[in-house]
Amino acid sequence: MRLDVVTRSLALAIFGASLTVPAQAEIVIGAVNSLTGPIAAIGTNNERGIRAGVAFTGTIAGETVRVIYFDDASDAANASKLARKLIEEDHVDVLIGTAGAPSTSAMVSVATELKVPMVAISPILSVPKNDGLPWAVTMIQTPSDMVGAVVDHIAKTGSKTVGYIGFNDGYGDLVYNSAIAAAARDGLTFTSNERYARADTSVTGQVLKVLSTKPDAILTGGSGSGGALPYVALAERGYKGAIYGNAGTISPDLLRIAGKSAEGTVACTGPITVVAQLPDGHPNKKIGLDFKDIYLKTNGIPVADGFSAYGFDGWLVLADSAKRALATGAKPGTPEFRAAIRAAMYTTKDLVGTQGTYTWTPASHFGTDLRSVVLVKLENGEWKLMN
Repeated sequence: MRLDVVTRSLALAIFGASLTVPAQAEIVIGAVNSLTGPIAAIGTNNERGIRAGVAFTGTIAGETVRVIYFDDASDAANASKLARKLIEEDHVDVLIGTAGAPSTSAMVSVATELKVPMVAISPILSVPKNDGLPWAVTMIQTPSDMVGAVVDHIAKTGSKTVGYIGFNDGYGDLVYNSAIAAAARDGLTFTSNERYARADTSVTGQVLKVLSTKPDAILTGGSGSGGALPYVALAERGYKGAIYGNAGTISPDLLRIAGKSAEGTVACTGPITVVAQLPDGHPNKKIGLDFKDIYLKTNGIPVADGFSAYGFDGWLVLADSAKRALATGAKPGTPEFRAAIRAAMYTTKDLVGTQGTYTWTPASHFGTDLRSVVLVKLENGEWKLMN
């Protein structure tokens, strides 16, 4: 479903008209997110972050920006259809979205086929190429860096065995496969690989199977409200051992549902989650604090999650790439402009955002390194910086 396109476009046009540089063309962006359905808690925050980014940058190199917003209802097939519609009917110059690895991958496939650049704001392991270069970059830290940091920490505690329970989709696979790779170098053994659907309402059976293997620690591979189920079920079974999360654990909806059962969880995240706790001089602190201010002004509520920051950073990358594409002389609405944006994305170097400092090369669609990863621990309902 299309959301407030006219209102947002008009607001941007008015904002652009107030600047001294006259707009000469219209850059059209298609933003897809999961505003309803099982992962709406993530998608809604993603879009709020994008809106904050739009407000933060205003026009792009003096050109008017029109954003078309869609809700994919947490469905990969819908995300694919909407991406195709935005390209073929709305003639967007670039795509940005969406919540959930399956839906994001579906959009990337369409963007690659139709040669439109895309900024992905969910973790995806692979991006196909067309004309020798990917048409999409991802804002998320690599799963190997994020999950690897957690597994490394588990090993340092002296644990030898780990039980796993996560989503039965691409996201659950990302967490598990990354954990297995890290475990191999750390000398850890995974005793279980239990899965459940995002829309499930109980994981009692899966938790009993995990506990039956008597692991030293448990790692969860869920996100958002659905990611809370293992914590609740483990607490109901009296589990008192160590429990670890992933980047998707940093969700107010997960904490709201899990409550005290998630207390003590150690998880990986980007700098924005604990931005006020970062030391002065940290490269992501200033932009992180600026993001919190513009987010509040734009959305009327304070930042309470980590997902919105990926939307914000994604917009920063999009705006920076479009600005450099305009400098080539390519005009919005043309294949040349789309190709120029793609080229600009893959020559981005040291762009400072809230969740990391981004550099892309043709060798990888990931733009961050270990400097963009921090470990946090849930203490009294708040995430505290560990390293």
